[in-house]
Amino acid sequence: MNAMKKYPNIKVEPPGPKAREVLARDEKYLMQSFKRWYPLVVKRAKGFLVEDVDGNTYIDFNSGLVVVNVGHSHPKVVEAIKRQAELFTHYSITDFAYEISAILAEELTKITPGNFEKKVFFGNSGAEAIEAAIKTSRGHFRGKRPYLIAFAGSFHGRTMGALSLTSSKPVQRAGFSPLVPNVVHTPYPYCYRCPFRQQYPDCNLWCVDYIEEWIFNKYVPPEEAAAIFFEPIAGEGGYIVPPPEFFPKLRKLADKYGILLVDDEVQAGFGRTGKWFAIEHWGIAPDIIAMAKGIAAGMPLGAIVGRADIMDLPYGSHASTFGGNPVSCAASLATIDIIKDEKLLENAEKLGAKILKRMKELQDEIEEIGDVRGKGLMIGVELVKDRKTKEPASDLLGRVLLKAFKRGLLLVGSGKSVIRIAPPLSISEDAIDKGLEILEEILKKEVGK
Repeated sequence: MNAMKKYPNIKVEPPGPKAREVLARDEKYLMQSFKRWYPLVVKRAKGFLVEDVDGNTYIDFNSGLVVVNVGHSHPKVVEAIKRQAELFTHYSITDFAYEISAILAEELTKITPGNFEKKVFFGNSGAEAIEAAIKTSRGHFRGKRPYLIAFAGSFHGRTMGALSLTSSKPVQRAGFSPLVPNVVHTPYPYCYRCPFRQQYPDCNLWCVDYIEEWIFNKYVPPEEAAAIFFEPIAGEGGYIVPPPEFFPKLRKLADKYGILLVDDEVQAGFGRTGKWFAIEHWGIAPDIIAMAKGIAAGMPLGAIVGRADIMDLPYGSHASTFGGNPVSCAASLATIDIIKDEKLLENAEKLGAKILKRMKELQDEIEEIGDVRGKGLMIGVELVKDRKTKEPASDLLGRVLLKAFKRGLLLVGSGKSVIRIAPPLSISEDAIDKGLEILEEILKKEVGK
């Protein structure tokens, strides 16, 4: 890994010859139903650095799509995986039991918000966690509350149940109807682009009142609504941060009608925002929390943690053969220890504040930066063609991401024209400075073209 000590280090303009060979094979044999931001072909990764097959070294500002919160191939995670793999790699907890999944479940009940008894269900991914939350929410009411409410602009996954909640881009849903019935969408609190054309705080959070005054009073009886699903910070929708009063008011509405709150922390959880779970910034405790991505440092694992009294699906009604895989559980326990021992929550808060400050200073110079927002190391920089019209600058986003890749900085976008800044929580301040320097130079060159 000595070759990666210098960063970024572009030896061959990417994609190099080896990368092009891999990409040709990839295109021939893999269904291309996913979108790549640029032609990166990874060979190895360590900490906050990524090396491609042609020997180029990059600073990772996206954490493998917001997954490796503790950094790539952390030695303690690798050791935990090896140790467990030597014991056994699988013995399904749907039919049998083993200790490491119970240990992890107990740890998850400790770090999640809420001073009540909790239980855990394990799956393999974020989408599976959402599917489990859907079934748990409806199943708890034994069919008496068939409706689910989700927010327009949010992303919850692409399996059919999760997709029924997802609404961040039309392409994700196009051609797959009919989806799961009785899912109702309501506008997300996207204050920069308020769908109600109002201004915060003069709006008095009409986005919450709308649920009661229009959805519940017009076509969904509140006593038939099982749950409200939400992202604490909308991820794929554009790294949108709701105002401080939003979730407390939503909690009050849900409690009024006995509706469950399901918090999708798949992208925002495990320290990403400077707290274990992003919803802690708003001081409420959801009834169910869905998690994945950062939970196991890149190993496939998802989970829901919920109030014990609602985690009551009957025997045989839901299971996952590979959920709670022992190797993934070992990686997750190591991940939790690393976040604690290396004070990564504090690092995320400190470096996130630095990035926000620099990006807001850059916003004063560059008219095409319409908004800068975020918490911890989950930061969005929204690009616009005009600050008055707020027309998304999608072409500019594409150019910035590609130019950054060519310069050795790995970024991705979200929404229509938002730069996502989400490096590993273990990233150094030096790497942050170098990455921001590259991003700032590119933005200054690309605006106005």
